[in-house]
Amino acid sequence: MKNRFKYFLKLGSTLILILAIFYSCKNDPIIWKPKSEELVISQYVETNDEFSEFFGLIESTGVSSLLAVRGPFTLFLPNNDAMNAYYTEKGISSYTNLSMEEQKNLAMNHVIEGEIGSGSIGLGALIEVNGIGDYLVSEFDGSDIIINKNSKIIDRDIIAANGVIHQVNKVLDPVTKSVYQVLADNPGYSIFKQGLDMTGLKDTLNVIDFIFNPAVDKTARTRFTILAVADTTFQRFGINSIDDLIATYDDGMGDLTDMENGFYRYMEYHCLSQTYYLSDLDLGTKNYPVLSYDNNVSVTVDDDYKINLDIPTKKYTGFITELCNNPGKNGTFHTINGLLPVIQPKPTTIVWETTDHFDLKQIDEFGFTYARFFDGENTFANIKWEGNYLLYYFKDHDTGSLLNDDCLSMSGWWWCQVKTPKIMKGKYRIGSNLWSGNINYAVYVDGVNTALIKMSDPANSTSWGEFDWTKTEEHTIKVVATSPGMLFWDTITFTPIN
Repeated sequence: MKNRFKYFLKLGSTLILILAIFYSCKNDPIIWKPKSEELVISQYVETNDEFSEFFGLIESTGVSSLLAVRGPFTLFLPNNDAMNAYYTEKGISSYTNLSMEEQKNLAMNHVIEGEIGSGSIGLGALIEVNGIGDYLVSEFDGSDIIINKNSKIIDRDIIAANGVIHQVNKVLDPVTKSVYQVLADNPGYSIFKQGLDMTGLKDTLNVIDFIFNPAVDKTARTRFTILAVADTTFQRFGINSIDDLIATYDDGMGDLTDMENGFYRYMEYHCLSQTYYLSDLDLGTKNYPVLSYDNNVSVTVDDDYKINLDIPTKKYTGFITELCNNPGKNGTFHTINGLLPVIQPKPTTIVWETTDHFDLKQIDEFGFTYARFFDGENTFANIKWEGNYLLYYFKDHDTGSLLNDDCLSMSGWWWCQVKTPKIMKGKYRIGSNLWSGNINYAVYVDGVNTALIKMSDPANSTSWGEFDWTKTEEHTIKVVATSPGMLFWDTITFTPIN
């Protein structure tokens, strides 16, 4: 996303320069009328005096050039009163008192690539990250839409020629703290915070990004979710201090930083390995992995958000929704209304994309265009192959049932193997959305030939048999061409067998 924004910034600057030269050759200047549908976003901001402070900010940083190109974009636009209130809050007199990096981050924090109308805003987070790679969270106060917990949309869906504008009553201050630090700064979670400290989970949750590729000094963002318990909730269960909490869950199996210790297991069970806003939780029942990936938290979404729903008794741990979706730089924390005992939930159907690998997602082309790779042993940790090359296939139109518009593709004589995330122990039927051009192929699961030698199947119809796994662990699945041809491998589906 950042690379695409940089591209559009450069393109926008070039277009503005060309337009300026072109129009300077005319005798009569073009007089723009302040009708939003006739103006691109930057021109709408410029031609309305009540937004002069924000226009100064985007002009200073070059973001106005970005907002002058085709887009589409979504802009959350504060007026001068909001900007002046922000200056007072920060102890400055103007955006010019900020460093250029701070100015750019402030401006781009208000910009999203893609058009998001108010009707598409729900409880959770907006569907696309903004210009600095952050998700803006959204919730409701009656009929009002609130962005990032304190900024209200006061004028919705101002349609511009290259996107949509929502006027907000407060500046969206960029989030800079880790999700752990956001929680730690709230005194209402002191017991839970101490638990994260004493188990060492704090150290993981505090990492915002890390050097992913030292050769080019490339960083990658971490993403976490914390299911936090407030002090008042602990107190309802007679837990008034960290010592009480430890006494409740410590089973004496090693020190508190030992993954086998009961207290560690309790605290880690509240820490998920990806970021899930309430809007990311799927309807029905789905399992979400904890940090170590060796257990899952089950969430059912129907008339409520229900953690580890026990169907016979209908008991579950719920969310306190008004205290959820708290934004951190590397994730979010939600507040839950109970102690959330550690269990192993029943397996649920998993539709896993073969492109869902952390290192693959760091390439510039991910979710954007094609990319070819030639080193089948060293390029990715959990994708291995032999053949001419591996193609990351992306096409955002006419893809039929291709999930999220991408898949892995190979051609000629080849084999391709992927390692799955940890799958909860249980009995599963495995299927795959895989199709190819009239070739034969064999399938190996964990190195064992399944004896499946198949001709090309229609998409979504490939069945690879039943498997009974006694451990929660990763699995390797390998497809080997036994005649030359082309492969498109989209997903693997694990369906529990009761």
